[in-house]
Amino acid sequence: QVQLVESGGGLVQAGGSLRLTCAASGSIFSIDDMGWYRQAPGKQRELVATMTSGSGTNYADSVKGRFIISRDNAKNAVYLQMNSLKPEDTAVYYCNAAIRTEPIFLTWYWGQGTQVTVSS
Repeated sequence: QVQLVESGGGLVQAGGSLRLTCAASGSIFSIDDMGWYRQAPGKQRELVATMTSGSGTNYADSVKGRFIISRDNAKNAVYLQMNSLKPEDTAVYYCNAAIRTEPIFLTWYWGQGTQVTVSS
């Protein structure tokens, strides 16, 4: 069984910073892509940032220059440093990871989500 557990969300004023952490645990052979998505009330879930196992990154245009994704492969963890936060960044943030429990089996997993609220 594989689990993704997020932490680090909260309430922050506009212009502030938060750091989200997601740790994967369970029967893990390897992890391919890891990333963060978010869903604001009444909106569809959208990509925020992703990182490949080779450290390639992809960011949504709305967060480029403000957010930084990183990962620690030894800890099966991915992080999202969020700077210069704006009220429009308010959403539930979800961790997502492509995990192999065996070499030939790849499954996408989601975390339970962590709330980020940015006040103006």
